[in-house]
Amino acid sequence: MNRMSLLAAVSLGALAAQPASAQPISLRDSFNIGSGSGLLCTAQASALDEAFGDMFDRGYAITCRDAAAPVGRLYALRVRGGPEARLARLRAEQVQCPASERVELEGAGTATVLNCRWRSADVGHRAYLVRRGNTLYVAEGLAGYDSALRLGLRSIIADEPVPGEVVVATTGAGDPAAFARAQAGTLDPRRALLEAYRRNNAGAYAEAAEFFGSLDDIEENATRAEALVNQGLQSSNLGRYAEAEADFARAADLAGDDPVLRRRLRNYVALHLLNQGEVAGALAELDRPMPDARRGAAADAPVIDRLASERLNAEASGRTSMDAASGTLRPAEKIQILDAQAQQLRGTILRLQNRDEEAVPILRQAFTDLQGVRGGVVASTVWMRAQILQELAAIAEDRQQPAEAERLLRESVALLEIDYPGSAALLSAQARLAHYLARSGQTQAARDLYRTIIAANVEAGTGSSVVRRSLEPYFELLTAAAAGPDAAADLFLASQVAMRPGVAQTQAVLARELSAGSDEASRLFRQAVALTRDVERTRVEISRLQAGEQNAETVAAIASAEARLREYQQSQVATQARLADFPRYRAVTTNALPLAELQQLLRPGEAYYKMVVLGGSAYAVLATPTSARTFRLSATPVELEESVDALRATISLVEDGDILTYPFDLETAHGLYRTLFGPVASELAGVRHLVFEGDGAMLRLPPNLLVEESAGVEAYRRRAAQPNADAFDFTGIAWFGRDRDISTSVAPLAFRDVRQLAPSRAANQYLGFGENAPASGVTLASLNVRGGEGGPECSWAITAWNRPIPDDELLVASRALSGRTGGEADIVTGAAFTDSAIKQRPDLDQFRVMHFATHGLVTPPRPECPARPSLVTSFGGPDSDGLLSFREIFDLRLDADLVILSACDTAGRADFTATQEAGLTSGGDFALDGLVRAFVGAGGRLVVASHWPVPDAYEATERLISGLFTAAPGTGTASALRQSQHRLMDDPATSHPYYWAGFAVIGDGTNPVVRAAQVQTAARD
Repeated sequence: MNRMSLLAAVSLGALAAQPASAQPISLRDSFNIGSGSGLLCTAQASALDEAFGDMFDRGYAITCRDAAAPVGRLYALRVRGGPEARLARLRAEQVQCPASERVELEGAGTATVLNCRWRSADVGHRAYLVRRGNTLYVAEGLAGYDSALRLGLRSIIADEPVPGEVVVATTGAGDPAAFARAQAGTLDPRRALLEAYRRNNAGAYAEAAEFFGSLDDIEENATRAEALVNQGLQSSNLGRYAEAEADFARAADLAGDDPVLRRRLRNYVALHLLNQGEVAGALAELDRPMPDARRGAAADAPVIDRLASERLNAEASGRTSMDAASGTLRPAEKIQILDAQAQQLRGTILRLQNRDEEAVPILRQAFTDLQGVRGGVVASTVWMRAQILQELAAIAEDRQQPAEAERLLRESVALLEIDYPGSAALLSAQARLAHYLARSGQTQAARDLYRTIIAANVEAGTGSSVVRRSLEPYFELLTAAAAGPDAAADLFLASQVAMRPGVAQTQAVLARELSAGSDEASRLFRQAVALTRDVERTRVEISRLQAGEQNAETVAAIASAEARLREYQQSQVATQARLADFPRYRAVTTNALPLAELQQLLRPGEAYYKMVVLGGSAYAVLATPTSARTFRLSATPVELEESVDALRATISLVEDGDILTYPFDLETAHGLYRTLFGPVASELAGVRHLVFEGDGAMLRLPPNLLVEESAGVEAYRRRAAQPNADAFDFTGIAWFGRDRDISTSVAPLAFRDVRQLAPSRAANQYLGFGENAPASGVTLASLNVRGGEGGPECSWAITAWNRPIPDDELLVASRALSGRTGGEADIVTGAAFTDSAIKQRPDLDQFRVMHFATHGLVTPPRPECPARPSLVTSFGGPDSDGLLSFREIFDLRLDADLVILSACDTAGRADFTATQEAGLTSGGDFALDGLVRAFVGAGGRLVVASHWPVPDAYEATERLISGLFTAAPGTGTASALRQSQHRLMDDPATSHPYYWAGFAVIGDGTNPVVRAAQVQTAARD
């Protein structure tokens, strides 16, 4: 998403007569429950509820992080009409309650408490009832969310959020977007639309998309068109331009000649064109003639629904005293806002084209027009005016007017602090101010403000893309020569705001599962995570069905899926509530790891190298147990991509269906070493184990093949120039990974989690799979070979099954682990090695080492097909497709210290389609998010995976992997791999990195393949 897309959506439905955070709860659509680090629970207003007796009753659904559905409800009900009886009748349908009791609640007084149990499961349900005057206040829901019930009750009684700690179980399996999806499901369409705009304006784009998406099945054309045009812009911001254009076209069909919708569509299409760099097209779109504003005059009077009436009655007796027409915007006012936004866009484009003289009057007029709507109290106009101030500040700075530039930036921040406190939009505005302070020589003030921004972002735990894009100037400050001793700690913390691969979240979930020390706790945790994925998978299924042709069969399938979804949601929240019995899961995980804590995890001789790509620059921090250093890389991200592409082109290049290898590019490998590690070469001299966290291009290349010394490069060059020289002989090269072990980390928190994990309690040592049975003698049409979306053309050719990898390395591994440290070793090959058999096998969690020596299908059969990473197996029964897919792997239950994927390119990514099919809501866009993530999700602590197709020649892969198992007991996996690589490095036939450098150790590489005798652990029950 580029700078222009921040001008995105504008809400035209609600006023902000005062900041949302200062409004009484009775006037809000939602409020947060509790205070402290991270948002755990919220209350969303309900428009309709069977508990309501009249229009003055209020109700809220309580949604909490990682819960797939509301966990409770809050009510403020008028005593007249007998609300207790209504609630008791509704409650009796689901729960059974004994006699009530009276208790004293802090901040609420005397309350009636009901301790109930679900009729359908052994799950506690609790209700609190407090009567104050003519109002009955109620909080009820799952007993595992008692702290949220109590704080929510106190808040609606006080009519303001009451500070306090919410203590609920979390799994970490969800993300902010999934939390937003659960919240959106509790709202009526109008509230969902307003909340979508509010979050969009606050910079929470992924969350806003969930609220817009909840309006997909709305029948009313205007609301549907509004949702579609916003979905189109969200898709454009993500680079999915074809999807955006399809949404815009559908919105245009629904919008007709509506002057408001047409103007919104004009603005968003202009933004869509700007996202693609089509400035001239965007200006032409802004010049497009619009329907006459008077066309909507007949509807100029606002429609007052029950909610608006309720608000107006409350406001009439409160601070605002507005007339009956002021609760909603008239079409003429909406048109004024949208036309002002168009001018804002035009002025911003002119400013970026250095046409400041033309831009200033346009921007100022847009500001005036926005401020003129209801005196500037419309929340979205506040946000837009703040952006205009930022544009005018940039122009003032260009004109050498520093005082004016700073004043405008501070005014922008002040506006957002009032209406969008704590939002990504505010943090982004603060970052622009901090950048200005840095440019104007106010270095310390800039760093202090950046620290505030990072602290707020870490506390929120949202990892906003808006904030990430604004951090490059901060990193420049922290890598300057005069940055000071605390710069490394500051940069390390700030670097964790950046997006990381989805496997980082999956490692965190695995760590939480295995931390309980109780089989019952671990079982419940895994059940909660599995149900979370079932919920997401069913949502995807429903969306797919709704997007297809509608007929009686489809309607029935949708109804069936919706019933399953409700069942999954109920089971998931019930399981989450039961998890609250285990204190370990009630603790909120931290969102970032301070440098000092990382250093405490490092052992003597270890170092952690973290790389960060931001905008047009790349940075790094190297930490040892006693020191840390930051620096800016001398190459840009584009140059790094070019270097990595050049190296990979000499390692493994597919031409006409064949994998070709060329003489390795030593010069580029040495240059990349100097870029990445040259500035800290002295610090690395004593490092025996390097934990490497790459970013950008370096997620696709293991650093062990970089070249440390130029002398070896020169020697190779002279040798290769001799007649009949072997250009593939790279013996004698000082490879970066020759004398140090290298592990791959995906995030500091993930490294902490995997380092602290207890070892597997599996009773058996080893289980190997490989040498699938060829599929000869059958036709593709007779097999259920899955290719995914796109039909038969996205299916794999049957030849993929007819080149099985021999089981030699499995036999070596089995012999090495059999009887050495107790427990059995087993291998499964040929016809027994089927996807069906693996999925049905109940004892997979009884093997501490899992080994697959088979082909990996990680890139789509054709470019237009989705990437669904899979491992080739033999064909089994009728439901077998001869593939163990990303989703199926994620569903396995392992308890493995080590998973070895001796297959092609298994360190690659999975695309969004495969990620969704597995019931995951994040990740998929990074290397390591494919099969590596799937096996971590299944229960693998450490994964050995390949960055390119594994070689068959010279038995290189067999020799390399076999060496893992023949190392001395207790040898760390990374060290065992390095020792095995030595033998291939020193053999001229296999000295090319293609043969030895492809495998990466993802996790804590100090964990051994073969345990030392004293490291035995109790077997699982």
